[in-house]
Amino acid sequence: MGSLSALDQPLQYPIARRDESVVDDYHGVKISDPYRWLEDPDSAETKEFVQKQVELCESVLKKCNTREQIRDRVTKLFDHPRYGAPYKRGKKYFYSHNSGLQAQDVIYVQDNLDGEPEVLLDPNALSEDGTVSLNTMSVSEDGRYLAYGLSSSGSDWVTIKVMHVEDKTVEPDTLSWVKFSSINWTHDNKGFFYSRYPAPKEGENIDAGTETNTNLYHELYYHFLGMDQSEDILCWRDSENPKFMFQGSVTDDGKYLLLYILENCDPVNKVYYCNMSALPEGLQGFRGKDLLLPFVKLIDQFDALYTAIANDDTLFTFRTNKGAPRYKLVRVDLKEPSNWIDIIPASEKDVLESADAVNGNKMIVSYLSDVKYVLQIRDLETGSFLHQLPLDIGTVYEITARREDDMFFIHFSSFLTPGIIYQCNLGAGVPDMKIFREISVPGFDRTEFDVNQVFVPSKDGTKIPMFIVGRKNVDLDGSHPCSLYGYGGFSISSTPSFSISRIVLARHLGAFFCIANIRGGGEYGEEWHKAGSLSKKQNGFDDFISAAEYLIAAGYTQPSKLCIEGGSNGGLLIGACINQRPDLFGCALAHVGVMDMLRFHKFTIGHAWTSEYGCSENEKEFRWQIKYSPLHNVRRPWEHPTKASQYPSTMLLTADHDDRVVPLHSLKLLATMQHVLCTSLENSPQTNPIIGRIEREAGHGAGRPTKKLIDEAADRYGFMAMALNATWIE
Repeated sequence: MGSLSALDQPLQYPIARRDESVVDDYHGVKISDPYRWLEDPDSAETKEFVQKQVELCESVLKKCNTREQIRDRVTKLFDHPRYGAPYKRGKKYFYSHNSGLQAQDVIYVQDNLDGEPEVLLDPNALSEDGTVSLNTMSVSEDGRYLAYGLSSSGSDWVTIKVMHVEDKTVEPDTLSWVKFSSINWTHDNKGFFYSRYPAPKEGENIDAGTETNTNLYHELYYHFLGMDQSEDILCWRDSENPKFMFQGSVTDDGKYLLLYILENCDPVNKVYYCNMSALPEGLQGFRGKDLLLPFVKLIDQFDALYTAIANDDTLFTFRTNKGAPRYKLVRVDLKEPSNWIDIIPASEKDVLESADAVNGNKMIVSYLSDVKYVLQIRDLETGSFLHQLPLDIGTVYEITARREDDMFFIHFSSFLTPGIIYQCNLGAGVPDMKIFREISVPGFDRTEFDVNQVFVPSKDGTKIPMFIVGRKNVDLDGSHPCSLYGYGGFSISSTPSFSISRIVLARHLGAFFCIANIRGGGEYGEEWHKAGSLSKKQNGFDDFISAAEYLIAAGYTQPSKLCIEGGSNGGLLIGACINQRPDLFGCALAHVGVMDMLRFHKFTIGHAWTSEYGCSENEKEFRWQIKYSPLHNVRRPWEHPTKASQYPSTMLLTADHDDRVVPLHSLKLLATMQHVLCTSLENSPQTNPIIGRIEREAGHGAGRPTKKLIDEAADRYGFMAMALNATWIE
């Protein structure tokens, strides 16, 4: 579907070699994998395939008339100052800032909120092309040291460095092979806990980020400032469970180290604790010894998620989903570990998203109510409600609060609100909330647009929330371009956020942009998540298809004008939906998708996703996966009793340093679609293009420099505009 008059002749797709000898037996079912060779990112043949696809993609994009107009407009709107919420360490305040088109955000420090800000760390000075990014950071309790993790080309691999805050000097400390790690300082400011994997063996000198080896044997370490990494203390490992992952967290009183143990991506964990104040020689006593820290097991089974909120000596408050799919707050005394009491019971409908201790005996509690954030001040000891904070419909991105402070900051954003940082003071008892900074975008007028939320019945009758954003006073005559986005996995919620590229679509292409909150996400807690995972994964696809059908029936758009988009688990969503309903869409944009459901668990951190998708090595779970796996369900629609004459115009987007969802997923699906739909036939009915946009020196998405973000937006939405026959409106 979609008019592609700009493509006046059929595309000449490169022919990729098919190795018909590669056949796997899954529980008696023979499955061929003719593009298995594309799983080797370093082979000359894979590199040649990628180069030819890059050239094909560029040949199509050159014919997208609106591409440069989109790039120009997105660049102009991007050029505005952006800020993160400030937070306090020692007597200093720290925050992130981007002047507009800087590749990466810069970290600033100031002596007080009115003081002169100074640049502390500028990642833009660390690479010419902006591909070195800040992955994680943590300031010591006294505000004297900054430990920060750098990532190259968007890889999940991190190198931790240390800076002396006062004189901005970088210390010699360098910690390598760090991944999926936080940085947690001890309160004596002598060092910090971090997580890493063992270094590759000799001879495995790899370009970190392009490898596909599975990540096993995560470890928790403590680093002493000024020491070589080889001197770090190994605090915890579990050789019998190589897939477990470990995060260390130091309590607000500095007394306890909490160890969170994760098995996969399910919201369940184990919790151990170590009373550091009771170690006879402190952490120093473990240097040079082959001893793990003496942890006590508080929670030793994977049946719920526990996150510590605060503690008074041995009395701990946790947020948990134990018997509470929408979460609750509970309390336990470490001296009586079997006696747990509820502090805030679970809500009947709203999800308790987070809780932060502040001002001694208060806490800020965040709820998600029909995909909209609600903030409350409650009593930390009793959980009783004290105040509700006034918030518009939108998303709370961060709350920077400490129990010792009476003031905290809230970073808020929404579809039509680029960003507001609120300052809230609890010193007078009643919350005093005011705007500390408001982010404004020159040339953007929020009064031109409307935001609506609808609840769409899915195939089984479940009501699915969907936000619809577009220009005001538009006739719903089915003539408008429309972009529909979805994710629906891993208990992650898709909440209202400001997007310059989507505003450009609405303003200059006359498009609606929509977000469907399908099952599998966390919008209504764990029940909503479970209803769209494992054997019920199809529910999420049905929800998304129902959302698309609603937009057509309600007159927002028509199939030839509808583009669907999603990334990662949402890329899988797009791949599955174009296979199942190619008649329903005019364009599809699938970013870094999980496309081979039978082999994803074999690469990097894919083994952790079996809690969401199952594993093909289990026969029952293989039967679920084979029904929707995008790679294994590409069919010629014109040979089947569907309404579709061909697939929609499709762009698969991936990146060479994506070590989360490795590029082989998109490359194998691209080769398969081009073969089945295009090159295996003379005069194929598939005239809509099937192309791959393969980014060099980039990863799964995090840390991508501003220029790459803008270039990708211009490419994918220029392609969308051509596919949907959308014209530019000044």
